[in-house]
Amino acid sequence: MPVPSIIPIAVPIASRCQTKIASNQSVAFAENAVTIRTRKFLTNRLLSRKQMIVDVLHPGRANVSHKELGERLAKLYKSTEDRVFTFGFRTAFGGGKSTGFALIYDSLDEAKKIEPKYRLIRHGIGAKGLISSKQRKERKNRAKKFRGTKKAKAATAGKK
Repeated sequence: MPVPSIIPIAVPIASRCQTKIASNQSVAFAENAVTIRTRKFLTNRLLSRKQMIVDVLHPGRANVSHKELGERLAKLYKSTEDRVFTFGFRTAFGGGKSTGFALIYDSLDEAKKIEPKYRLIRHGIGAKGLISSKQRKERKNRAKKFRGTKKAKAATAGKK
C-alpha cells in the first residue's frame, strides 16, 4: 500500500502576519479582563466587618495586585479602598485563577483595633518597629542574667 504523502500548503507571508497580529490583539484584550466572584460571604457584626472568599479569574495575566483587588472590591461593596484587606491568595496550577480571602471593615478605627499589626503595616496604616534584631537579641541576653524585677530593669537599661 502506498503511504499517503503530506502535501504542504503554501500560506502567503502577509496572511500569517495578519493572523499573528489578530491573535496578539485578542491576548491584549484578555489581559485587561479580570472577573471577581465572591463566595461564603458573611457579615460579622461582632468584628464589624464583611468577610468572604474571593475567586479572581485573570486569563492571560500572572496575577492581580492586592491594590487593584481592593479597589474593585471597594467599588463592588460600596466601601472605601482603605477599609478592604485582602490576603492569602494562591494562584491555581496553570494560572488564570486565584483564590483568597477579603475583609471589609465598617470603619478604619475598627480595622486598626482588630487587624494584626503586620497586615496594617502591609496596608500602609501601621508603623513598623525600628529596633533591629541585633538590638533585640542583646537586650534579651542582658535580661537573662537577672531574675524578677531586676530583669525588667536590665532589659530597659539598654534602650535609647
